[in-house]
Amino acid sequence: MSILPDWRIRELAHDGMIEPFEDRLVRTAESAHVISYGLSSFGYDLRCADEWKVFTNVMSAIVDPKAFDERSFVDIQATEIIIPPNSFVLARSLEYLRIPENVMVVALGKSTYARCGIVANVTPLEPGWEGHVTLEFSNTTPLPAKMYAFEGCVQLLFFEGPRPEVTYGDRKGKYQGQRGVTLPRL
Repeated sequence: MSILPDWRIRELAHDGMIEPFEDRLVRTAESAHVISYGLSSFGYDLRCADEWKVFTNVMSAIVDPKAFDERSFVDIQATEIIIPPNSFVLARSLEYLRIPENVMVVALGKSTYARCGIVANVTPLEPGWEGHVTLEFSNTTPLPAKMYAFEGCVQLLFFEGPRPEVTYGDRKGKYQGQRGVTLPRL
């Protein structure tokens, strides 16, 4: 396997791998600084959409991946979100991805957020997977922390190799084609 450079990511994106696709790293928009997004040297910085699920303990629900209780969170649609101290939020990528059958992608947190105590879960995107990426962010600080929609939130690293015997699409994975913030499925 080898990591893909910007020119190869651009080729795959023009074949529909990333929509919408920004073919350069954007650092300003409408005369304002933004947390960068778009194509970088060896990756792509995804943006958050404005859909958030903020975990809360108001209903004393138990977080159980086998019996997920929707009272565990509050749905918020906003261009900015405040993550409570020592709390967690789910979001989704603005971009819809279609991962080629010979490409593996790893999503990592951006250092701008990490330096503020906001940690992104490392998420693999398997060969043949497609959908909006459900993103997980933890505020590890004792202070409220802010995140922004429509700006960079995670960086994707792309690895190309031979097609695996069975892709995510072949086995009809449970998160195939997801749209919006997707909760745990069995």
